[in-house]
Amino acid sequence: MNYKRLKDRPEYSGMILFSIFLVIYFIIQFLSDSKSFFTMKTYNNFALLFKSFTPLILITMAQALLMFMGIIDISIGILMSFANVLAVVLPSYLNIPITVAWLLVILVVMGLSCMNGLIVSYLRIPPLLESFAMIFVIKGINLLIMPKPGGDVASMVNKIYDNMIFGFIPFSLIIIVVCYMIWKYMSKTVLGRNIFAIGGNEKSAFATGINIEMTKIRVYAISGLFVALAGLSYTAAYTTGNPITGEIYGLQSISACIIGGIALSGGVGNMLCALYGVGFLLLVQTIVPKIFSMISKQSGMVFTTYWHNLLSDIIILIGLIVTLLFFNKTGTNLGTRLMMQFRRSENGKKK
Repeated sequence: MNYKRLKDRPEYSGMILFSIFLVIYFIIQFLSDSKSFFTMKTYNNFALLFKSFTPLILITMAQALLMFMGIIDISIGILMSFANVLAVVLPSYLNIPITVAWLLVILVVMGLSCMNGLIVSYLRIPPLLESFAMIFVIKGINLLIMPKPGGDVASMVNKIYDNMIFGFIPFSLIIIVVCYMIWKYMSKTVLGRNIFAIGGNEKSAFATGINIEMTKIRVYAISGLFVALAGLSYTAAYTTGNPITGEIYGLQSISACIIGGIALSGGVGNMLCALYGVGFLLLVQTIVPKIFSMISKQSGMVFTTYWHNLLSDIIILIGLIVTLLFFNKTGTNLGTRLMMQFRRSENGKKK
């Protein structure tokens, strides 16, 4: 693939930003510990990112599936927390094997996601409003089940999750690859083509005979599968339950998708966009604390996590602005795309 063709692809913006910060990441690693930089320690530190950020990566992939159709769901983060809480509570509450309990978690989360699809498709409620309301519903259920963070998970689960396949492939990376392959298969089917047809122009897709409602519900179900796997990954990584920790993931996943090159209006993008975008986010969140740590060692100043969050958010905001201003392929700005979201919802109500 030549450079011109690459530049015209939707993932180009995310790839550029991800590549820049990947280089910065390794430069910071070298400056902070030059003696062990060319050892397995550097690779292990990088592989550790997959363990910590796999939930966010999977959530972003789930969000991308919906954004391909022009749908934004800000509730998928708290839905991940629901999966996490259920995964901790069910084995002891029902006294069933953890594998059976976790399969049940996947089915329940997919069912809830399908319910979101039903509400959006048949009741014609705007996705943004529906998902905003769903945040409070699911959060209430989470807090009812687990009022505060806690619970125990079998240590064997964490050992499996921490395992390196063949000594160098993180187990969490396998989960991401499996989800990506699910998408690759989908993209070659009628369902995959219908997703982008609906995102490109829902009225035209309806006129060609595409079942809009059923397509949306199916995509919501697959998105729910990714969310459930994100919740289980969080459970395996941290061996505890937290009823609200995933709430911020919903907004972060939207940012990652936009930075990666997925259009808010739908119809533009691919799963590589989501992966590059979330890769940029996780590198920023990893690099910034290292920078402040190096400054602290040199100056003796102490920086709280508030400073970390401030700088991280500023960098992410700049990434969003750069993407929308310089890498926009659709000719519409952010405000226009948001208006298209509401217009699409209004048009759906009139059907």
